[in-house]
Amino acid sequence: MIEDKNQQRTALSDLGEFGLIDHLTKHFQITQKSTVKGIGDDAAVLDFKSKQIVVTTDLLVEHVHFDLSYMPLKHLGYKAIMVNLSDVYAMNATATQVTIAIAVSNRFPLEAIEELYTGFEAAAHMYGVDIVGGDTTSSTTGLIISVTAIGEVDKKDVVYRSGAKPNDLLVVTGDLGAAYMGFQVLQREKEVFKVNPNNQPDLDPYTYIVERQLKPEARKDIVKLLKDLQVKPTSMIDISDGLSSEIIHLCKQSDVGAELYENKIPLDPQVISTCEEFNLDSTTIALNGGEDYELLMTISQEDFPKIKGNPNLTVIGYMTEKEKGMHLVTRGETLVPLIAKGWNALKDQ
Repeated sequence: MIEDKNQQRTALSDLGEFGLIDHLTKHFQITQKSTVKGIGDDAAVLDFKSKQIVVTTDLLVEHVHFDLSYMPLKHLGYKAIMVNLSDVYAMNATATQVTIAIAVSNRFPLEAIEELYTGFEAAAHMYGVDIVGGDTTSSTTGLIISVTAIGEVDKKDVVYRSGAKPNDLLVVTGDLGAAYMGFQVLQREKEVFKVNPNNQPDLDPYTYIVERQLKPEARKDIVKLLKDLQVKPTSMIDISDGLSSEIIHLCKQSDVGAELYENKIPLDPQVISTCEEFNLDSTTIALNGGEDYELLMTISQEDFPKIKGNPNLTVIGYMTEKEKGMHLVTRGETLVPLIAKGWNALKDQ
């Protein structure tokens, strides 16, 4: 995308750091009451009054977290915001502001960075958050993006990873494994393109899973849904590294065990068919794929009638005493220990 010689290319050095910031942020609007001062001073000023504040930061590094050969810059900007908002919603909180820092090499012209910021702005507008600051600097290793998200929550509503109790129900939103299978399709088409640059990929059969990889959506709607249902989870986490890893996090933080039922894991038909095409086991992909950005939670059995039949929520198991361990109950009713085999950013690439 950024190597198209027919595109207009404006060197970032023509603007300088402050001119670049002014250029990229001139259309950003303030919508949150808690934002007193956004971009334009030494620091943002926020006023949350009686609310508790949640803060989370994620770093995205080119060649580690994303591949620009098939990731459009606009989608990358959107996804970078989603990754952080998902963590805020996992606390049962409302996201209100973000800050964005980027390090960029001179191979990127101004027009490419404008595309990236278009994605930032689209995500902020869609999810009702203010972009209130950040930083830009140069990089010798490609593109690096760091986003910090800020949110607010009433003290009585905040949910941690540590509140699950034995007999609580294990509940997940949406469906799992789609983002990873979208990644597999994109990687395959990249390899085909390298062999034959004239070959144009046909992604129509994979629309859903490719979108889940390139343009994920954080589950802001679930926070409102739970409030409307008058359900407060006993623990919650977002699924970024894979279902098995996240269940293990909840169990360790809450000092409990878990039984996850294989036949209850929600899978989209496109995930199942693509797994068959790639000769992959769909359960393994759901357990270890990652980047779903769905929410995994535990709720009291007393709240089951409130969520029963809700299409957004699926009961996939329950929590046990710690001594019983953490297991997948297979379709053949065999107990298999859960192992964290999801994404590990520190593993050799």
